[in-house]
Amino acid sequence: MKPLSLFIVLIERRGWRRVLAWALATLALLGGLFQLGSAQAQDREHEHDGGKFDKVARDLDDEIAKVGQPKARWAREVNGVRYVQAIVVGNGADPAMTDLRNFVLRSGGSVYAVHPAVRAIAVQIRANQVKALAQRSDVVSVTPNRSTHRTASTLESITGALTNNVRFNSTKTGYSGLDGSGIGIAVLDSGIMKAHDAFLDGNGVSRVKRNVNMLNATLASWTAGVDSSTSLQPGSWALSQYEQAIANDNATTQDGYGHGTHVASVAAGRAKYYAAGTPDTTGIAPNANLYDVKVLNDVGVGTLNDALEGIQWVIYHAREYNIRVLNVSLATNSTQSWQTDPLCIAVRSATAAGITVVVAAGNYGKGGAGGEVYGTISSPGDDPSVITVGAVNFHNSIGRADDTVDLFSSRGPTRGSYLNASGARMVDNLLKPDLVAPGNRIVGAAATAASSSSPTWNYLARLFAGYLVTPLGITQRYPETQMMMSGTSIAAPAVSGAVALLLQANPGLTPPLIKAILQYTAQPLPNHSLLGQGAGSLNVDGAVALAKVLRTDLASAIDAGTIAPGDRMLADESSMPSASSIINGSSVNWSRIAFAGGNHVVSGSALFTAYQPIWDPRLTWANGVARRRQPVYWSGWGVPANTFVRSFTDVAAPDQALLTAGVVNADALAGSSSSIGKTGAFMPTATLSGWLASGSGTALGQGIVLSQGIVLSEGIVLSEGIVLSEGIVLSEGIVLSEGIVLSEGLVLSEGVVAGEP
Repeated sequence: MKPLSLFIVLIERRGWRRVLAWALATLALLGGLFQLGSAQAQDREHEHDGGKFDKVARDLDDEIAKVGQPKARWAREVNGVRYVQAIVVGNGADPAMTDLRNFVLRSGGSVYAVHPAVRAIAVQIRANQVKALAQRSDVVSVTPNRSTHRTASTLESITGALTNNVRFNSTKTGYSGLDGSGIGIAVLDSGIMKAHDAFLDGNGVSRVKRNVNMLNATLASWTAGVDSSTSLQPGSWALSQYEQAIANDNATTQDGYGHGTHVASVAAGRAKYYAAGTPDTTGIAPNANLYDVKVLNDVGVGTLNDALEGIQWVIYHAREYNIRVLNVSLATNSTQSWQTDPLCIAVRSATAAGITVVVAAGNYGKGGAGGEVYGTISSPGDDPSVITVGAVNFHNSIGRADDTVDLFSSRGPTRGSYLNASGARMVDNLLKPDLVAPGNRIVGAAATAASSSSPTWNYLARLFAGYLVTPLGITQRYPETQMMMSGTSIAAPAVSGAVALLLQANPGLTPPLIKAILQYTAQPLPNHSLLGQGAGSLNVDGAVALAKVLRTDLASAIDAGTIAPGDRMLADESSMPSASSIINGSSVNWSRIAFAGGNHVVSGSALFTAYQPIWDPRLTWANGVARRRQPVYWSGWGVPANTFVRSFTDVAAPDQALLTAGVVNADALAGSSSSIGKTGAFMPTATLSGWLASGSGTALGQGIVLSQGIVLSEGIVLSEGIVLSEGIVLSEGIVLSEGIVLSEGLVLSEGVVAGEP
């Protein structure tokens, strides 16, 4: 396609403002045609580990500079004064951020919430005070309170959950084997219909243990001069009042939108239905406990503050409720680096607290001309600590040979940016997604009002009944209602359910080790690259097999510091299983691939036979940066030790080994990145996997070591010039409000159908 034609298509699809922004950013990358003035850059930059970060997010900066009425939802004129609502990340020693809160109040603003997991506050402040706020030494970043959106059994068979190694039989009336029992999965979404039969246990009791509603009405009032933040000290009156205020356990309509209920059923639904013709829609972990954390309203929209509040609640109660998994099938548009983006910091805090966070990659992998679009991973899927999941089209068959990555599934690399020590803008370019899972035309629970006499359908089912409900051709009966959905939002909970099974099989696994197990055992799909499918398609059978041979005390040993690099990780008398699985009668080869350090591809049995320091969930390594994020727990009389997280510390990781000798490095094997040559990040995963299986790759002689805060190992480098010169459109930020994906080529937007079913 000629450049002018491409530009016109982009304008039609994305709108002239976003295309103009992209074009300007591209010009800056190619020739440095525009730069921030040195004084302005100094005002907005924050130094961190030798690099600099824009203190004020670009979209906030742009909105402040606009003349006329504000356009963004998080900006407003109040009595002739322009205000903005923002998330301020700080770095002071005081977890309550008292000085910063007082500054906001003195400036005529308001403080709506404190987020200890991020060391951040949600504020309303005059637009003309943002610069002064950013100049404070205790401020790391100022981010607008952006909107978040949903990213919009056959599952047992196609994921490998129905095998002798996992569940050797499963019907609508019963099953045997691993089912996630005792493991808590928190679902950060639009709510979960507690009364739905999909969530009953074997005794007819709901497995939805809590429903909480984090939608903050106070922020909507735009009232200045208030500080409504509160302490969550265990046993306090303030905590009791807070929990009462957010309780949503007995609401008649707990999921008015319908997205969260469907997501929860994919992760942990049980298909014990009686209506004629209903399919077996059993989820991946059908006896796991569920925790509904509502952060999206009844049309599927929320705010960054709501999501942060929800993640904080999950972290706080994780050990009390044994919440080991957090599913985030929502996203926000962000141009910030993973190091300063508040949503990324929040999920990284959850990981550091031992919670495995699974995130939808996004639904923006398909360009206007129908081809792949790279660089469309959304936040927080662009954080290196989370498991970012793309979507697979299983083509209506339980066989895996014909599976393909969905066209809509977002491709990597990540596109958050920061300024290096010289002031040049650098892009994160992390390898994502981590793996893919079924996400096309998946049938699951459909929320209604919890009323047998008036079971009102959810918003999505009402608006798109002809696409979500009618095609099923089944008798819809309360409380067994079902609908069909597609998207990476639906692929992510399949992985969340798989994580619950792994933790049931081996409770000693840590979040980064779980990610590596899922990647290493994934099945590479042909003709899809590392940026399209990550390590490959979810293989529950293989992941469980590998988890079972590892020590069950790993998490506690890592936490206590009693395990050293290279120590044995295999359980007594155990050995590595064969690197293949039998699923639906066919042999499935494992990828033998894992991502490390953001842009490294590693392999080899040493990843699991010898302890690798990167399996410590408190350690994050990417872009040559290694940080240690440590939870700090509430203490005192009557407070159980190491149970309720109060805040986090974040420091440069101490000098240490990151990977040990014997791990295989596949960076050089992949080569330099070229989309035309299909090398580097664009290499087909199956090709690289085959080479590794045949013994190729370089075994590390001395491992990879962090010394004086520097990791001298680049990984797979994605050159900006190479990528742009090859015609790949790299999105600088994704607005996830353009519609909901129903199937491979069917997208609904504002009630209009575009594409072919």
